[in-house]
Amino acid sequence: MLTLRKIVLLICPLALLSASAVHSLEGTYIYAGGVYNNKVESASKEYKLQRRYNDEEYEATFIEPGQDTIVYEQGKYNLQDTTCFETQTYSREPSKTLNITVPYVYSISHDTLTFTGKLPNGTTVREYWKKVKL
Repeated sequence: MLTLRKIVLLICPLALLSASAVHSLEGTYIYAGGVYNNKVESASKEYKLQRRYNDEEYEATFIEPGQDTIVYEQGKYNLQDTTCFETQTYSREPSKTLNITVPYVYSISHDTLTFTGKLPNGTTVREYWKKVKL
């Protein structure tokens, strides 16, 4: 028979998990580097890649000092547990992931958003995005 103490011990961790669940990536993030097929790539010092998220969409921009900001990608996303499902709806360049949903395991630690996954072409990715205040 479950005692009150056992019930509380079972319910408390579940309550903490659901209370800390992220329902949106809302905010602005700057690319901070990544690992692609086990090769480390640093963020450029000459330009910035930025992503802005609202409750269900994102927009990715290329920012180079002295130049116009370029929107290079847009899409929709949906968070389910630890997975972020991204669907690219616009790409400035030819893209093999246009209108294809790609699942990424995501985590947020302090000010860093991390995406880990495998692209449809087989490339493994782990990207780091730092949240910025505007």
